[in-house]
Amino acid sequence: MIDDVLGPSVEVLFCGINPGLMSEATGHHFARPGNRFWPALHLSGFTPRLLAPAEQHLLPSYGLGITNVVARPSAKASELTREELIEGGARLAGLVASVRPRALAVLGISAYRTAFARPKARIGLQPEPVGGVPVWALPNPSGLNAHWNLAGIAAELRLLREHIGRPSRNS
Repeated sequence: MIDDVLGPSVEVLFCGINPGLMSEATGHHFARPGNRFWPALHLSGFTPRLLAPAEQHLLPSYGLGITNVVARPSAKASELTREELIEGGARLAGLVASVRPRALAVLGISAYRTAFARPKARIGLQPEPVGGVPVWALPNPSGLNAHWNLAGIAAELRLLREHIGRPSRNS
């Protein structure tokens, strides 16, 4: 299991589907070298520089946090069961209600659809909140997701950042 990264005032809680095997081995979220989360986070203006997975502890200083829908690590998200995703969605709703970020950002549209029984959800701001908080469904940054490139993922994260009125941290 990999620990959540949370701070006293989380503006955006990023939520992966579940930890990959590299993340489990290192204890760092989005640790696989081909994962585009960290570069997209920087390119979108959430962080002033590209952070390495081992620097995830710095995220709370930027008002950011990370969790997962499902805690169980796997080689691919497709190995998760529907039941695990639904149970993880309920846990996530409780965590969000407790932490109260300004936005929840779920990185994986298919997992979001299953976990929250919203089969027609599309990328972007969702009409229904989770845990009383606005939720954005975003592309999965895994290198296995060939439907999205780094620029596209960063552009979606930038839309989220701009929507919540947060200035860019890029110089």
